[in-house]
Amino acid sequence: MSSVKPHNTPLVLIIRDGWGHNPYIHHRAFNAVELARTPASDQLMATFPTTLIHTSGEDVGLPEGTTGNSEVGHQNIGAGRIVFQEHMRISRAVASGRFFSNQTLTTAVKKAKKNDKAVHFMGIASDAGVHGVLYHLNACLELCKRLEHEKVYVHFFTDGRDSGPYTGMNYVTEAERFMRELGIGRVVSVLGRFWAMDRDNRWERIERAYRCLTGRDATIVREPLDPKAHAVGADGKTPIWVELAETAAAAIDQYYQLPASDSMQGDEFIIPTMIGETIEEAMETRISDGDVVCCYNYRGDRPREIIRAFKLDPFEGEVPPSPDSNMKGFKRGTPPDIEFVTMTEYDTTLNPHVSVMFPRPDSMPDIAGDLFSRLGLRQVRAAETEKYPHVTFFFNDYREEPFEGETRIMAQSPKVNTYDQQPEMSAFDLTEKVIKQLTADDRQDVFIINFANPDMVGHTGKLDAAIKAVETTDECVGRIVQTVLELKGCVIVTADHGNSEQMYDPILDAPHTSHTLYDVPLILIGEALKGRQLRHDGRLADIIPTALEIMGIQKPKAMTGKTLLVAAKE
Repeated sequence: MSSVKPHNTPLVLIIRDGWGHNPYIHHRAFNAVELARTPASDQLMATFPTTLIHTSGEDVGLPEGTTGNSEVGHQNIGAGRIVFQEHMRISRAVASGRFFSNQTLTTAVKKAKKNDKAVHFMGIASDAGVHGVLYHLNACLELCKRLEHEKVYVHFFTDGRDSGPYTGMNYVTEAERFMRELGIGRVVSVLGRFWAMDRDNRWERIERAYRCLTGRDATIVREPLDPKAHAVGADGKTPIWVELAETAAAAIDQYYQLPASDSMQGDEFIIPTMIGETIEEAMETRISDGDVVCCYNYRGDRPREIIRAFKLDPFEGEVPPSPDSNMKGFKRGTPPDIEFVTMTEYDTTLNPHVSVMFPRPDSMPDIAGDLFSRLGLRQVRAAETEKYPHVTFFFNDYREEPFEGETRIMAQSPKVNTYDQQPEMSAFDLTEKVIKQLTADDRQDVFIINFANPDMVGHTGKLDAAIKAVETTDECVGRIVQTVLELKGCVIVTADHGNSEQMYDPILDAPHTSHTLYDVPLILIGEALKGRQLRHDGRLADIIPTALEIMGIQKPKAMTGKTLLVAAKE
């Protein structure tokens, strides 16, 4: 390992997750970033070089017109290059026809057909492009059609977070139309992603989803219960019951009419619902021994828990505890003996339990974390629970273990169902931890920090809460920047994508709960940077090359991103 003496350290990158720039003046009434009091940001933008950078579509390796997200964003930042995403890789396989000869899924479907067993597809009912798309589900169904296997069931996890809160009906209706025309597939479960796609070990939610998907030990309710019975507290005492509806549309509509609470409205929170005219009919389509189950989501962080519930043995007591109830799993009993197929590699620890359709490409060389480590620079990654994987796992190109010299700091996210209930989240705790590390005698050279508030609260669609989230983030960023300036270091303040700058959708006349296509601000802060000019066509891949120039470190060839600093005139 070589060692260098970098300039302008500590170098601190602050990612204000979900803080974008909405260019439309007529959106100001629902732009939380504009409505919030942000004295720190205002002063920094007036004093130091600033620009806007791209965070979506082809600039981050996604299809044109697709919003960016935290996983894609952090991977692009950490790589210092545009990273070709799974979405594109799979879509191109479908378009070329290679998808339909995929050995993993083909073998599984043939096995189910031979044994007269069902093939179940589960995943997001959305085309937002963050976790999965219906185009890929349609390809899976087409593959079953080509193999002449007709016992095919679909379990939809409604979105409402990366898509509009009431768009689920359209997505499900569109999917059902495709199935009818194809002559293959039937929607047999509808449940909000809140239940099936948790990523914070809230097993009380996963249990509800598991009971719905399998029908095991579930109390099936024919009529929607009173909203008070729907309430999901932070005590882990969620009732284990699922609903029954005759159609997928009825399942969605009955939740729209009777949501669990004011903070749990829309597709994200739809109570797990079996589809069937009778309980007996619904039970016939549950996941059972000998069946094949395929999750068609391509992003892996949110399907992991439901897969663990199906495949880990032992399970209860062997998984991390829930932050709400301290439950380590739930009383599952013997799970159905199934073959589980995943679209991509979700987690290396799951590999012994699943078959993967599209294995992960080889790791990229010379990503930021590896480069810093090889140069002998010590680095810190800091975030609260919700975004901790992003500054570690995703920033490091899907690497779980830290690089040599990498320290990780995590503040526990609050125990609430939705973050509009506590928009400050754990930002103040995180700030204290970071400042303590910055002012320590053995201070590290590079800090990567994420503030989750503008994104996580933005997803709730609650404007007042989003304003508070932005103000909290601004206060915390201001404190960290002041500390770094006192240490003669430099700071890069930016975002991975937008969200809170648009909290209402005037076209749908509904709350806007998803990411945006807008650019995000970037500010370069430091005495050495005053008066410098920045490019105006940058993207996330340019951030680390810019940081390297600030520190006086040569950019490796593999990093194709370019510095945002315009060369100073002689």
